[in-house]
Amino acid sequence: MIPISVCIIGKNEEKNIEKCLEPLTHYPFEIIYVDTGSTDRTKELAARYTDKIYDFEWIGDFSAARNYSLSKASHNYVLVLDCDEYLIELDWDGLCEAIETHPRKSVGQLMRKSYVDSQYAKSYSEERIDRLFHKRNFHYIYLIHEQVADIRTDSTEYERYDIPAVVDHVGYVGTADEKRIKAERNNALLFKEIEQNPAEPYFYFQVAQSYNLIHDYENAYIYYKKAFELPLNLDNLWVHVMANNFINVMVQTGRADEALALYTPVYDDYAKNQQFLCSMGALYLNQNPPQPLKAMMEFVKALQYTPDSESEDYSGMALFSMGFANELLGNLPAAASFLMKSAEKGYPLALEKLESLKRNMEEQG
Repeated sequence: MIPISVCIIGKNEEKNIEKCLEPLTHYPFEIIYVDTGSTDRTKELAARYTDKIYDFEWIGDFSAARNYSLSKASHNYVLVLDCDEYLIELDWDGLCEAIETHPRKSVGQLMRKSYVDSQYAKSYSEERIDRLFHKRNFHYIYLIHEQVADIRTDSTEYERYDIPAVVDHVGYVGTADEKRIKAERNNALLFKEIEQNPAEPYFYFQVAQSYNLIHDYENAYIYYKKAFELPLNLDNLWVHVMANNFINVMVQTGRADEALALYTPVYDDYAKNQQFLCSMGALYLNQNPPQPLKAMMEFVKALQYTPDSESEDYSGMALFSMGFANELLGNLPAAASFLMKSAEKGYPLALEKLESLKRNMEEQG
């Protein structure tokens, strides 16, 4: 058995801390909790699950707090979690095997399901994130949205491997005020990073994400565009996330023509992504006048992809949009057929739209 420490930092997390820590007690982890200034019952509740509780004075630097937590770990291998992440699946033997079969200078990626408040089909998105590593080889860098980096070079380029662990992430769920406060906190630190690293697109992207989360689409547009105009490494997952979010923000702010002009020249770089194809189709539907035939070509391409998981399946959205495109073309029976297929995929807007379409068809005889 390979000994592993779980390292967690937090502040005023009394609503999450027990949900985070309790699942960890079912496995032989050492649990390290570092508190950065709680004024609620977080530390008291954490003490029910671990006696390894430490205080760290908050200095506006998430990496500093993370690295302090690593220093308190008794074991070399560490698994890093946030208080708003709850372990829902773990194969302990598989985890130990993954560590044993990969070099110490590589990093394990768990699967994170990030839940959002949304009216659309997906209540969560999935992504692989760097969270398991040997603490003598890696540490954290950046004030916020901290990244695992080589402890000697600060490079974030290293071998990665999947580990059999899944967490639910609820950090994007909350009231409008909670989201606003979090966005303001995050952006204050991100602007400091931009001052130090003005040519790094990742920080502009994260500022835009904060604005997007609170529906401040104008500011989101400004910072997505700043990131887009800098050199981008297409091997980074966040670049593809940005493409979809940037397109959506441009649609929201009446800039569909600009979105088409920006992403048509780089279409082939992004078109291996089902969500991107749906986004491009939506752009054609939002042109003035709409271009439903071009839109349908994008949705047909999207339907040819087999998603890796349920959360990455945008076929319900594609079918719904094909229904809308056919309605624009005046082909109401085809529109109804696509909406029915979308509803069967669980797309929540499909049934309402289908009922409205049926009423229109009845009125037209």
